[in-house]
Amino acid sequence: MRPLAELVRPNIRTLAPYSTARDEYGGQRIDVWLDANESPYDNGVNRYPDPRQQRLREVLAARKGIAADRIFIGSGSDEAIDLAYRIFCRPGIDNAVSIAPTYGMYRVAAAVNDVELREVPLGDDFSLPVERLLAAADERSKLLWLCSPNNPTGNAFPATEIERLLRRFDGMVVLDEAYVDFADGAGFLPRLDEFPNLIVLQTLSKAWGMAGLRIGLAFAAREVAALFSRVKYPYNIPGPTQRAAEEMLGRDLAPQIAEIRSERRRLASELASCPCIERVYPSQTNFLLVRTPAPDALYDALIEAGIIVRNRSRAAGCEGCLRLTVGTPAENDRLLRTVKTFRP
Repeated sequence: MRPLAELVRPNIRTLAPYSTARDEYGGQRIDVWLDANESPYDNGVNRYPDPRQQRLREVLAARKGIAADRIFIGSGSDEAIDLAYRIFCRPGIDNAVSIAPTYGMYRVAAAVNDVELREVPLGDDFSLPVERLLAAADERSKLLWLCSPNNPTGNAFPATEIERLLRRFDGMVVLDEAYVDFADGAGFLPRLDEFPNLIVLQTLSKAWGMAGLRIGLAFAAREVAALFSRVKYPYNIPGPTQRAAEEMLGRDLAPQIAEIRSERRRLASELASCPCIERVYPSQTNFLLVRTPAPDALYDALIEAGIIVRNRSRAAGCEGCLRLTVGTPAENDRLLRTVKTFRP
């Protein structure tokens, strides 16, 4: 891996971040807040939120077993994705490499930041094309995007193959583990110290059930996490959001995750026996990708039944496929009734 200083854009290396008085005062007890031109009348939201999200980061650090100064908290994982381009890729000059099909925001954020994204199709049965990914990179390739378990394919890539990319790619590898809580393995977060070029993305939107709060997480070396904090907007996570997340992180997720995994197995088994389903792909996530000869007609039938799924049939590599989120047992029963009785 190239030295971090060579990977970071020159303007970011010298950037003086926006600073608030609450970044500067040193943590002494303050009773009168006259620094930020806020309303002094307490209504629960009259004060700006903690720009460092210190309490929330400490809760997350305890939950994840990672030092708080190695955690970046963003407005969804999408903020961390966008900031990775801003930090490492010079617009119109540098490029990034990604698998395909995968999460669409890697492509959208690349376009917004005027960064070429070199997409490498997955191999047979959505396998990880390690050598082709490396061959797609050059001296201006600063980022490599991997999503494992992958969206929309649902499969997790072997750890040994991800390791090969981490050791051989000459830039930052961003490993998106949004669905890792539903997978069999622990992911790469416990191995963060082994790979200085690794950024692990996770989210509170999936297993933790906080999609409405929009909280994404990036874990990295201290120097890299500090770059994300330097570039972000100062008050990116609202105060009520921080407080709600702190409280909800105290819950025990095990029963819900166990039910999702059990329902995933049931859905996969019953869908595989449906005449209109050609294939149910293996999944390590909270969704299933299924192939059908009539994706549009089946999608319309589900809409008519009051059920919305994701039609991925026009995505390269997912021709003929629908993506079905695993719901509650009752919701899954409704889905199955419609699919079992569907006739194109």
